[in-house]
Amino acid sequence: MERFIKSIFTYIFMRVLPLITDPVYVKPVRYSAIDKFFLKRMRDERDLPFIHLSLYISLTLIPLAVILYLPFVSGWYWALAAIAYQYFNNIVFKGPFGLMLHCTSHRLLFQKKYGLLNYYIPWVLAPLFGHSPETYFVHHIGMHHPENNLEQDESTTMPFQRDSFIDFMKYFGAFLFLSFINLPKYFLRRHRNTLLYKYVRGEMLFFLFCAAMCFVNWPATLVVFIIPLFLFRLVAMMGNWAQHAFVSADDPSNAYKNSITCINTKYNHKCWNDGYHISHHIKPAMHWTDHPGYFKSTLDEYVKNEAIIFDGIHFLHVYFWLMSKRYDLLAKHFVNVGDRFKSNEEIIAFLKGRTRKIENRMYVAA
Repeated sequence: MERFIKSIFTYIFMRVLPLITDPVYVKPVRYSAIDKFFLKRMRDERDLPFIHLSLYISLTLIPLAVILYLPFVSGWYWALAAIAYQYFNNIVFKGPFGLMLHCTSHRLLFQKKYGLLNYYIPWVLAPLFGHSPETYFVHHIGMHHPENNLEQDESTTMPFQRDSFIDFMKYFGAFLFLSFINLPKYFLRRHRNTLLYKYVRGEMLFFLFCAAMCFVNWPATLVVFIIPLFLFRLVAMMGNWAQHAFVSADDPSNAYKNSITCINTKYNHKCWNDGYHISHHIKPAMHWTDHPGYFKSTLDEYVKNEAIIFDGIHFLHVYFWLMSKRYDLLAKHFVNVGDRFKSNEEIIAFLKGRTRKIENRMYVAA
């Protein structure tokens, strides 16, 4: 009887839910010799796409970076190499790499006995995208998830009007110029000395390395490391802003009410189901291929908690439409599960209510 009631409940609340097209795991029919080599060393075969991506990046960006530093490459040849590097870095690979780094921060890629291989992504590839070594892990795993966008989260969106570009620039400026002060202060308060050491080490080594490489070839260093650093930090903050733009002032520690979910978007295919931010905060270690199934199986919780779900758009759509106050477009892509709202006007009023600045109050993370 209980199963029957639940099935009826799920049916009712899935009436307006589109068919989910986001990626789930499909076991390959066959593996290449390279695949078999890495599969013996990996923790989870479902992460084999991360191996492929790492190889593509290694065979593209590293040779281009070397070319840019070669003293005999100049003029139009250097300019073409610089354009190619920026194209592959910021257009082709930035999103997939950033979310691969995210996934492998939550779930190690290689088995313990091959643990040294786990350093390749954060120490070799990450600096090419402007990530100082291991500081993403420290910020995201060591601070953001434990604090859950609440007051003690150094990247919290709560004190800002989240459809205001001026407030976003304050938010981004604080992250860009003050995080090297605020994040160590946070770890000192929390007595997390290992994370503090990793953060300081990663930032110091990266910036000292960039300074040294400027003496070798400053234009190449600008292209290879410094421009990607600025763009990564900008895009990261735009993403976090959108992910936590709609926060309930009455229950801000509730992941259903401080995060959003974006379904059925090409972004989820390219960036490992990153659109499922609510379920990611509920189960941070969940494998990226499991999110669509988990979302469908727990849809009643989304309805009960008045969660915000968008269909066919991703976080950058949300960010730009908030900045331009295009709530009509957000409402157009809003998934009205449970038939909670009778009109777009009701949806817009609901969304606007979730973007208001939340005054400083102390909350306990759920």
